[in-house]
Amino acid sequence: MRNTGGQLAMLAVINGLLLVAGALISGGSFLSIFNLQSMASQVPEIGLLAIGVMLAMCAGNGGIDLSGIALANLSGVLSAVIVSSFLSANDSGTAFSVAFIAGAILTGLAGGVINGLLISRLNITPILCTLGTQMAFMGLAVVVSGGKAVMVGSPALLSSIGNDMLFQIPISFLLFVVIAGVVAALLKFTPYGLWLMLMGTNPKAALYAGFPKNGVLVATYAISGMLSGLVGVIIAARNVNVKYDYGSTYLLIAILIAVMAGVKPEGGYGRVICVVLSAIALQLMSSLLNFGGLSNFVRDFAWGLLLLTFLAVGRYDIAGFLSPGRRSQNPSVPVPQTPK
Repeated sequence: MRNTGGQLAMLAVINGLLLVAGALISGGSFLSIFNLQSMASQVPEIGLLAIGVMLAMCAGNGGIDLSGIALANLSGVLSAVIVSSFLSANDSGTAFSVAFIAGAILTGLAGGVINGLLISRLNITPILCTLGTQMAFMGLAVVVSGGKAVMVGSPALLSSIGNDMLFQIPISFLLFVVIAGVVAALLKFTPYGLWLMLMGTNPKAALYAGFPKNGVLVATYAISGMLSGLVGVIIAARNVNVKYDYGSTYLLIAILIAVMAGVKPEGGYGRVICVVLSAIALQLMSSLLNFGGLSNFVRDFAWGLLLLTFLAVGRYDIAGFLSPGRRSQNPSVPVPQTPK
């Protein structure tokens, strides 16, 4: 059985060590309120994409969503173009913001449903399906935008999501935490969560139990798509405009976060809290390397090293190795009994 508490504790320790290391390297400025707020405002984009990747991986059968950032960009571009055709961000700021947010989320939902239907109904391998839709979503965003950045502007409601604070915490980060909590509750307290994890753990048992496999797959990719739509909203709120190729490295970072969080690539296990802590750890490491004056190449090397470290931790029971007594109480191999 996977040591879920150990994974959570490991991530908490990693975050703590990164904070201490940052404070030592920077002479304390790393822990300034301004820098902490800046780092927190950068977490939601990759964190929400990573939760979508986690959900797809939990479904098993090589499940993964490679189309996340492409769908996020399409959501922002398409919503901005459509809403701008009948509303002005300057004259009707609140109405524009609400319409833009709704349009982006609905676009993300539609893209996720398309992924789910293709995978569940046509039995297309998830990695190939979402690779194809990634290219399709990006191509559609290029066509809609003409290959240029689409101006969204800074209407008050939208701008507050990307730039304002509540209790000295970025609103975008609070939104990320709330959404993560909703997804965690969905997995823990609803039949959907049970069906999703059982599909990844034991597909045959799920099949014989009569679980709605196709419905679960469509729902999973639909949720992932909605998360991408929300990422599109946050990108627009933070950057004033949207473009088809924003965040080209986000896909690999989201996968890295999911693996660091202990999500099983073969399916059946994933914890949202671990994904949240993993996203925070990655942001702390990135900022720490920037404080150290190191290049992006060193940052990529550090991320790769961190990925290998967490793969090793997931492969071997480190906690059991360090605690022989605990290991003997929970042997992985049955101990033969002497006949009486």
